[in-house]
Amino acid sequence: MNDNFIHFYQKHLNQLKEEIEMYPNEESIWKVVPGITNSAGVLACHLIGNLNHFVGHVLGDTGYVRDRSLEFSIRDLPRDEIIKRITDTSEMLESVIKKIPDLKESYPSGYWSWESDIHYALLQLLWHLTYHLGQINYHRRILTRV
Repeated sequence: MNDNFIHFYQKHLNQLKEEIEMYPNEESIWKVVPGITNSAGVLACHLIGNLNHFVGHVLGDTGYVRDRSLEFSIRDLPRDEIIKRITDTSEMLESVIKKIPDLKESYPSGYWSWESDIHYALLQLLWHLTYHLGQINYHRRILTRV
């Protein structure tokens, strides 16, 4: 089961990198279009922070310290740095998920408004990733008409 999660996280994080690479220039990654609140850059930084917090920090004890407000206020991070952070996040996920002995163990309390096992928490985080990945795809297509 752990390998399935690793497969799908890596698949979608690779898609995230591909989306970021498909923007015509770095400026467009950070552009906010009418009717859409966040740029692709902001959403990518949010996903990186979210996964590093809820998987890396909580499950993997990586020492990651999340600054959620920065995820939504950061601007103009170079494309190469975003790609590097996505790659680092993918590597962290693989390392942490491989070490989880039992996905049916309880996810540590205090992080969700409901009780959850690790399996469900990883599903919830994967859904969150794919939701924002779809938003980024839509944002890119609006800007590039592709």
